[in-house]
Amino acid sequence: MDKSRRLAHLSAMSKRPPRIAARALILHQDRLLLVNAYGGGKSDLWCAPGGGVEPHASLPENLMREVYEETGLSIAVGEPVLVNEFHAPEHGFHQIEVFFRCTITGGTIDPAWQDPEGIVTSRAFFSRDDLARIRVKPDSIAQAAWGETMLYDPLERIVT
Repeated sequence: MDKSRRLAHLSAMSKRPPRIAARALILHQDRLLLVNAYGGGKSDLWCAPGGGVEPHASLPENLMREVYEETGLSIAVGEPVLVNEFHAPEHGFHQIEVFFRCTITGGTIDPAWQDPEGIVTSRAFFSRDDLARIRVKPDSIAQAAWGETMLYDPLERIVT
């Protein structure tokens, strides 16, 4: 692609609206549930379960659906505790995530569970100390999961 077409393509991508996602901070026995959301194990980065919202459903409704798809767990959605933004300007991607404190109401973590979209490849509970030894995003996830106040984590660059 020549330079002018590439610049036009990048300009068009940068005008895409931000994607909105809902994520669950689920503490069980003082351990946080995280998922690896890179199909085929392409990355060792962990994140909270959840995903993009569908129109005409509330953030909690979307979150309950996403958590079930990714983990097989049913949850109750509590209060929001973190708003996080991240982006990849070179791809025109910008996501705004709202993290909610959640509790498990049904199900167990089953290693054989299959995410119907094939995105989540593994799921596990981590202690706060464990988070220092793994790659996890956003940077403020521990503070949000174990903290008391609402946080806003400004625009971070996407990492894989």
